[in-house]
Amino acid sequence: MHTPTASWFDIGANLGHSSFADDLDAVLRRAEALGVRQLCITGTSLDMSARAAEIAEQHPRLLATAGVHPHSAGEYDADSNAALHRLLRRECVRAVGETGLDYHRNYASRPEQLRAFTGQLSLAADLNMPVFLHQREAHEDFIALVGEHRGAIPRAVAHCFTGTAAELEDCLDLDLYIGITGWICDERRGLHLHELIGRIPADRLLLETDCPYLLPRDLDPKPQNRRNEPGHLVHIGTVVARLLEVSPEQLAVQTRSNAETFFAAN
Repeated sequence: MHTPTASWFDIGANLGHSSFADDLDAVLRRAEALGVRQLCITGTSLDMSARAAEIAEQHPRLLATAGVHPHSAGEYDADSNAALHRLLRRECVRAVGETGLDYHRNYASRPEQLRAFTGQLSLAADLNMPVFLHQREAHEDFIALVGEHRGAIPRAVAHCFTGTAAELEDCLDLDLYIGITGWICDERRGLHLHELIGRIPADRLLLETDCPYLLPRDLDPKPQNRRNEPGHLVHIGTVVARLLEVSPEQLAVQTRSNAETFFAAN
C-alpha cells in the first residue's frame, strides 16, 4: 500500500455522533491510511464529552475536548459545571469546548448561552486550558466575551471559521487560532475564504473536518451516505495548500505543529 508522505492533524471530529457507531474503527483505519495520524474528538454536551473522552482513551493518538455547545446551554448549571470540571481533568481531554454563542437557531435562549459561555471561559481560565470556540451570527457578543477572558486563557481557536475579513481581524487581534473546514471547498458559500486564507498567520492556522458534517462539496467521488469523516482532511488540506501556494506536505507539517502546540500534544 502507498504510504502517505504527509501527516495531518484533524482538530475537530465529532466521532461520538451516531453515524459512526457501527464502523468507527474502519473510519479511523481509513484516516490513518490516508495520512491523518492524529485528531481531536469534539465534546458538545456532557454526554457527548464523556463519549469523546471514552473513545480517545481507547485509541492511541486521539484527544478530546469537553464542553457544552450553545445549542445545549440550557443544561448548564452548577452540577454540570462540576461534571465538566471532572471530565477536563482526564489526561486525554485537552481543551474546553465546544462552547460559544449561536444566535442562528437559538435552541437555547441568549441569556442561557451567555451564562454557559461565561462559565466555561472561567473554567478554562481556572484550569489553564485552551478553548474550542463556536460562533454563529453572534460575532459582537462573542468577541466581547472572549476579549474579557482572553488574558487568562492560554490559547483559543475560532472553530469552523466562515466569517468576513473584519471578523477574521477581530479574531486575530485576540490572538486566536483559526480553524478551517471543508466550507472552503464550497463554491456557493466558501469562495470568500479563498481570499482570506492568506491573511491567517502560518502559526495560527488549524485544519478540521467537523465530521460527520460539512462534507467537502467538491469531493469526487462523494460517499453514498454523504457522511464526512477524518480521512477527508487530506482533501481539505490539499485545497488550502493550493490556495496558499505551498505543498500539501509543508502545510501538513505546519498545521500539525500548530495543533500539537494548541493541545499541548507534543
